[in-house]
Amino acid sequence: MSYEQVQEAFKLSDAARDHVKNAGRDVPVEELWSQVFAPSPLVDVERTQREGGNPLARIFLKSPYGLQYRAEYKDWIPFRHGEVQLPPLNIQAA
Repeated sequence: MSYEQVQEAFKLSDAARDHVKNAGRDVPVEELWSQVFAPSPLVDVERTQREGGNPLARIFLKSPYGLQYRAEYKDWIPFRHGEVQLPPLNIQAA
Protein backbone atom coordinates (compact mmCIF):
# COMPACT_ATOMS: atom_id res chain seq x y z
CA MET A 1 0.00 0.00 0.00
CA SER A 2 2.84 2.44 0.77
CA TYR A 3 4.25 2.33 -2.76
CA GLU A 4 0.88 3.28 -4.23
CA GLN A 5 0.53 6.12 -1.73
CA VAL A 6 3.94 7.51 -2.70
CA GLN A 7 2.91 7.26 -6.36
CA GLU A 8 -0.26 9.24 -5.59
CA ALA A 9 1.86 11.95 -3.95
CA PHE A 10 4.11 12.10 -7.01
CA LYS A 11 1.07 12.38 -9.31
CA LEU A 12 -0.20 15.34 -7.29
CA SER A 13 3.28 16.88 -7.48
CA ASP A 14 3.20 16.37 -11.25
CA ALA A 15 -0.23 18.01 -11.44
CA ALA A 16 1.17 21.12 -9.71
CA ARG A 17 4.17 21.14 -12.05
CA ASP A 18 1.88 20.81 -15.09
CA HIS A 19 -0.32 23.65 -13.84
CA VAL A 20 2.70 25.95 -13.61
CA LYS A 21 4.00 24.83 -17.01
CA ASN A 22 0.62 25.41 -18.67
CA ALA A 23 0.29 28.84 -17.04
CA GLY A 24 3.64 29.88 -18.52
CA ARG A 25 4.38 32.12 -15.53
CA ASP A 26 5.24 31.99 -11.87
CA VAL A 27 2.15 30.71 -10.11
CA PRO A 28 1.49 31.81 -6.54
CA VAL A 29 1.03 29.11 -3.93
CA GLU A 30 -2.53 30.33 -3.29
CA GLU A 31 -3.45 29.53 -6.90
CA LEU A 32 -1.94 26.05 -6.68
CA TRP A 33 -3.82 25.51 -3.43
CA SER A 34 -7.19 26.55 -4.83
CA GLN A 35 -6.88 24.97 -8.28
CA VAL A 36 -4.74 21.86 -7.74
CA PHE A 37 -4.36 20.82 -4.13
CA ALA A 38 -7.61 21.70 -2.32
CA PRO A 39 -9.87 20.04 -4.94
CA SER A 40 -7.90 16.77 -4.78
CA PRO A 41 -9.58 13.97 -2.82
CA LEU A 42 -6.09 12.96 -1.64
CA VAL A 43 -5.51 16.16 0.36
CA ASP A 44 -6.33 16.49 4.04
CA VAL A 45 -7.60 20.07 3.71
CA GLU A 46 -8.18 20.71 7.41
CA ARG A 47 -4.75 19.50 8.50
CA THR A 48 -3.04 21.38 5.69
CA GLN A 49 -4.79 24.60 6.65
CA ARG A 50 -3.86 24.02 10.29
CA GLU A 51 -0.26 22.79 9.91
CA GLY A 52 0.85 23.64 6.37
CA GLY A 53 2.44 26.96 7.27
CA ASN A 54 1.93 30.55 6.27
CA PRO A 55 2.90 30.87 3.49
CA LEU A 56 1.83 27.35 2.67
CA ALA A 57 4.86 25.06 2.54
CA ARG A 58 3.40 21.61 3.25
CA ILE A 59 0.40 19.78 1.86
CA PHE A 60 -0.78 16.89 4.03
CA LEU A 61 -2.44 13.99 2.29
CA LYS A 62 -4.92 11.62 3.90
CA SER A 63 -2.22 8.96 3.61
CA PRO A 64 1.03 9.10 5.61
CA TYR A 65 2.52 11.22 2.82
CA GLY A 66 2.38 14.83 1.77
CA LEU A 67 4.09 17.40 -0.42
CA GLN A 68 6.68 19.90 0.71
CA TYR A 69 7.59 23.04 -1.21
CA ARG A 70 11.22 23.48 -2.26
CA ALA A 71 11.70 27.19 -2.85
CA GLU A 72 15.08 26.78 -4.54
CA TYR A 73 13.50 24.58 -7.24
CA LYS A 74 10.01 26.06 -7.09
CA ASP A 75 8.43 22.62 -6.90
CA TRP A 76 6.62 20.25 -4.55
CA ILE A 77 8.14 16.93 -3.52
CA PRO A 78 6.70 14.08 -1.46
CA PHE A 79 7.59 13.64 2.20
CA ARG A 80 6.37 11.20 4.82
CA HIS A 81 4.54 12.66 7.80
CA GLY A 82 3.06 9.48 9.17
CA GLU A 83 4.60 7.03 11.55
CA VAL A 84 6.77 4.31 10.06
CA GLN A 85 5.67 0.92 11.31
CA LEU A 86 8.09 -1.93 10.84
CA PRO A 87 7.16 -5.51 11.55
CA PRO A 88 8.87 -6.97 14.61
CA LEU A 89 12.05 -8.91 13.98
CA ASN A 90 11.95 -12.53 15.00
CA ILE A 91 15.54 -13.06 16.09
CA GLN A 92 16.26 -16.17 18.04
CA ALA A 93 19.39 -16.58 20.14
CA ALA A 94 21.77 -19.26 18.92
